[in-house]
Amino acid sequence: MSTMQPAAPTPARILIADDESLIRLDLREMLTEMGYDVIGEAGDGRTALDLARKMLPDLVIMDIKMPGLDGISVAEELTREKIAPVVLLTAYSDQGLVERAREAGVIGYVVKPFRPTELMPVIELSLARFDEFRSLERTIGDLELALETRKVVERAKGVLMETHGLREAEAFHRIRKTSMDTRKSMKEVAEAVLLAHEMERGAAG
Repeated sequence: MSTMQPAAPTPARILIADDESLIRLDLREMLTEMGYDVIGEAGDGRTALDLARKMLPDLVIMDIKMPGLDGISVAEELTREKIAPVVLLTAYSDQGLVERAREAGVIGYVVKPFRPTELMPVIELSLARFDEFRSLERTIGDLELALETRKVVERAKGVLMETHGLREAEAFHRIRKTSMDTRKSMKEVAEAVLLAHEMERGAAG
């Protein structure tokens, strides 16, 4: 009797980039053990960008600080070209860098030294958010507007999660459903959520 699992989903194809070969080796082993498919490695930002354009991975994991182009610059380019989401590795939690990364479209980052239990949720979240972004862009058809919408939707999701105790996917679904039901754009719905939240806070204050 076969013990094979039924129709397992295709593992995400991941490109890793770090200027330290030992970290790349650790990362490759860790990701392989978690069931991901590591399709390539790079030791600097420029190589990472070129490889990503050539191999079209599902996700790129890279160090924030690398020779040549840094991780944030590469992430900005990959987001603009809609190639893949990026998870950044950082040796410390620097709020300024995290803010710059967010502006560049980075969804996830992990502070070194990291464990598989920390890495996997960030990978899965980044893949899911990138899918959301692509579906937003298909709906809107304009990359700049999609980026703007995404930022507002992210903030509105946070409000819904905080005030209604929703999970992230539920919050996104609620905004999308309201958008369809009211025939308003997701950006308009998200802005309404934020405005209502501001007014409630103002009244409470």
